[in-house]
Amino acid sequence: MPVRGTRTRTLTGVSVESLAPPASSGNVRHLLRRGGFRRLLAVRLTSQFGDGLFQAALAGSVLFNPAQQTSPVKIATGFAVLLIPFSILGPFAGVFLDRWKRRNIIYVANLVRAALALPAAFLVAAGGAGLGFFACALVIAAINRFFLSGLAAAQPHVVPEPLLVTANATAPTMGTVAYSAGLGVTVLALHTVLRTDNAGYGWLAAVGAVAYATSALIARASFQTDDLGPDGEASGGGTVAAEIAVIARGMVDGAKHLVARRQVATAMGVQALCRLLYGVLTLATLLLYSRYFYSSYDDALTGLGQVVVVGSFGVIAAAFVTPIATRRIGSRAWIIAMTLLVGVALPALALPFKPFLLVITTFLLNVSSQGIKIVVDTNVQTYCDENFRGRVFSVEDTLFNMLFVIGLFIGAVTLPDNGHSTATIASISAGYLLLAAGYAVVTRKSSESLPG
Repeated sequence: MPVRGTRTRTLTGVSVESLAPPASSGNVRHLLRRGGFRRLLAVRLTSQFGDGLFQAALAGSVLFNPAQQTSPVKIATGFAVLLIPFSILGPFAGVFLDRWKRRNIIYVANLVRAALALPAAFLVAAGGAGLGFFACALVIAAINRFFLSGLAAAQPHVVPEPLLVTANATAPTMGTVAYSAGLGVTVLALHTVLRTDNAGYGWLAAVGAVAYATSALIARASFQTDDLGPDGEASGGGTVAAEIAVIARGMVDGAKHLVARRQVATAMGVQALCRLLYGVLTLATLLLYSRYFYSSYDDALTGLGQVVVVGSFGVIAAAFVTPIATRRIGSRAWIIAMTLLVGVALPALALPFKPFLLVITTFLLNVSSQGIKIVVDTNVQTYCDENFRGRVFSVEDTLFNMLFVIGLFIGAVTLPDNGHSTATIASISAGYLLLAAGYAVVTRKSSESLPG
């Protein structure tokens, strides 16, 4: 549980000093002085750098392979294959985040990912992405969501409550930067020491495996078994049937726990519905760049690279702005502002269907999406009890992934093959405006504020 006060206390094995920082402590400088946060951040950054490398290998060998004419439905299906398994099993995984030592989960998860990425690299190099590669990629992606949920649930053990918003802004943002760095290294390597063929993509996947293994070793060396929670003794033993029954009961309790905390549930609902709309826009962007804006494969990749880079800057901007905004206007007003931002800006920027304006649209979308996510994560960490956080974060991930995939399939069946659709843009803009209005009405009596 977050600890308040100025005296030194021990939080599950981690010494936490001066837990009531000065008023100006809602910034990265104060946060980075905390060794536990720095070590947990190193685990995240190394792993997400590996994600950039491995997923670049996946995209290069499958999604943007000029030798394959991938239909919108196939693109959506590819995302679904990677996201749906965790979305179904994620809440059950969350129960284990509340029962098993999170340090061990984080450590073992990346060891397993490293072990799977190596055969995936060989399969790509040997003959391209086949069924075996997709099976490895599927499990790697599922474990990644489990890994990230574990990091989020563990964060209150290395960060005091007054700095949670800043931590939730900083850690995922720097993770995104590390992921983008992995993509950048990919582009550089493919234009220098590697070739844009199966062998080159295989090498990228192999280096990704090294990054996963390194992240696992950092986690193992940086924390004792009990440092990252959960508090109390971890459950264990019993028959498989008994464990399944415990998990099922735990999920019911976790759902009740979330429903009883209205400010968490409503904010999470807005985030999930925004993610559905984001899924439609994601597919539209992929189609526009590959089939409408450019006729050259290299030009399309360059344009999409600009989208990714500028989108990352949007995440970074949200990380800087959100802690300040939530302290000044509150989390409720910030969620409303972020949904209104997209609803108002989207018609003006997206309807001309110009690459430059679409890049700006992506920046604003990512500011909005990340700004809302920071608030939701902090709500969970602040208002949900320690023994339920893992389950709630996994429910959040499940909604996040499922609604995104649903959005992709909605786009797949409604968008033209080149992604150019005025009606779709207008509908999504209306959706964001309705979300802002609906959330404002539902939460009109709420006045909670978050620590910064």
